[in-house]
Amino acid sequence: MDERKTNGGKRKGSGRKPKADEIKLIETMDAIAIPNSIWKSLYDKVKENDVQAIKTWLQYRYGMPKQLIEQKNTHVLDNFNISDLYNEETESEVE
Repeated sequence: MDERKTNGGKRKGSGRKPKADEIKLIETMDAIAIPNSIWKSLYDKVKENDVQAIKTWLQYRYGMPKQLIEQKNTHVLDNFNISDLYNEETESEVE
């Protein structure tokens, strides 16, 4: 018997939490520590050359760096090499 009914799909507690929960968490965090004091503390760590603090500061200031993934596909199937197709497209774009 096929048991696919139990694989995946909508489940209780799955998915993104409601925006109201996110706002409530932020308000709770703000009640514990004023955001400006947190930024000042983080900046103090940056001045101390704390690498993790510097990374966090830069990520919030400039965003995450663009991640490039170099693909070197070497699969050959029935005399079809996908790398050859890619090279032909690249050459036609240059011309």
